[in-house]
Amino acid sequence: MAMKALSKATIYQVAQLAGVSIATVSRALRDSELVTPQTRERVHQAARELRFTPSRLGRSLAEGRHAANGIVFPDLVGPYYAEVVLGYEAAAAAFGSSVVILATRGREDAASAVRDLAARVDGLTVFGQTVPDDVITGLAGTGLPVVLLSRDPLPGVDTVRARNDHTAQALVEHLLTHGHHRFVFLGDPAGSPDVAGRYRGVARALSQRGLDVPDPVRLEGFDLEAGEAAARDLLRRERPDAVICANDEVALGVLLAAEQAGLKVPGDLAVTGWDDLMAARFAGLTTVRQPMRDLGATAARWLNQRITGQPGRKAKRRILPTQLVVRRSCGPHSPEVHPT
Repeated sequence: MAMKALSKATIYQVAQLAGVSIATVSRALRDSELVTPQTRERVHQAARELRFTPSRLGRSLAEGRHAANGIVFPDLVGPYYAEVVLGYEAAAAAFGSSVVILATRGREDAASAVRDLAARVDGLTVFGQTVPDDVITGLAGTGLPVVLLSRDPLPGVDTVRARNDHTAQALVEHLLTHGHHRFVFLGDPAGSPDVAGRYRGVARALSQRGLDVPDPVRLEGFDLEAGEAAARDLLRRERPDAVICANDEVALGVLLAAEQAGLKVPGDLAVTGWDDLMAARFAGLTTVRQPMRDLGATAARWLNQRITGQPGRKAKRRILPTQLVVRRSCGPHSPEVHPT
């Protein structure tokens, strides 16, 4: 006669044995700071005695959660966003949370879409200038955990960004050592807090040397095609010494336009980017390396802390470092400078 299989222990049985609520069991098994060490140990002991294995669904139901968090991007096209998403998703998965992604580009009412997403997730990460400040503060005011990514800080909201101003200034100073004096900046500071920071650094460096600060050349996007189109128009009108681009994709488009115009890089024109994508390395593009995956992972970790931790703690701010990467697209280098 076959033996009847033992039934699997439930979270309710653990809660009863430990003398706590099921929500406390869920928090204790995640070692949440909301549970005292004594209670955590009592819950863990009960779970061991019952050989209880928690499920993500059961944990979410116990806490009234969705087991998912949301991230809002301006767009999902291009390797930069892909890298940030990869870092974010890997960190969220380690916490047992699914990720719901919303891209706002092309949406007639992005604010409504973001509010709808907020109702279906446990917390929200907002990337860049996707929705106005009042939408974010309104959501945070309801108690929804919110983290800002690559965006200017708002009161009471955690914010993680990469360094822009100082590294952009270092980039210009390096270009000046090559004798370049006529600069162009390709990118729209009004469309991105990151690009605004890069333009500020460029403007500061040129002002300190008493050089003309060019108005930014605004693009119809931040991809290769936008960079190529803007550069073709630019090079028909003037010949700068150096073109500083808002990102690597735009810079790669400038390289194509320069080739079509019969110009040599760096002999006739220096070109720089930002991000340090794989393609930039093959193209020999001088650029700025930023920690794209770490940006996403940090935002996911902070959001999880907001979701599972003590509410009302002081908002955190972090600026991750970036690094100037010198390659051949800005000109020949002395032995003291070692291009990668």
